[in-house]
Amino acid sequence: MRKLRISLLGVVATAFVLAVAVPAMAAPKSHAGTTVTVTGSEFKFVLSAASVPHGTVTFNFKNAGALPHDFSINGKATPVIAGKKSASLTVTFAKAGSYAYSCTVPGHAAAGMKGTLKVT
Repeated sequence: MRKLRISLLGVVATAFVLAVAVPAMAAPKSHAGTTVTVTGSEFKFVLSAASVPHGTVTFNFKNAGALPHDFSINGKATPVIAGKKSASLTVTFAKAGSYAYSCTVPGHAAAGMKGTLKVT
């Protein structure tokens, strides 16, 4: 009888450990991503965040100026959009670092439409 109780206690303890541990290991937690609002005008950008965690970042770009602009970072860019229009750009940053952004319309970056985003 004592051997049965010890075996039963072992089964219950194992079941408890599995009930707690398995859900925690089932799937890694992922970040929902980060959203940054980017407002562009003649000739500057204003970002809602100066730094973001690494991973997926969605840039919601609004051209508040009168001239056409785009937003480019990490090898990706929005289309060139007219004034008072918006576009979104999703970029994945695999590692921390400093990433340059700019408007690729000729002369706009030289006029000040550029900066650096810090990725942590």
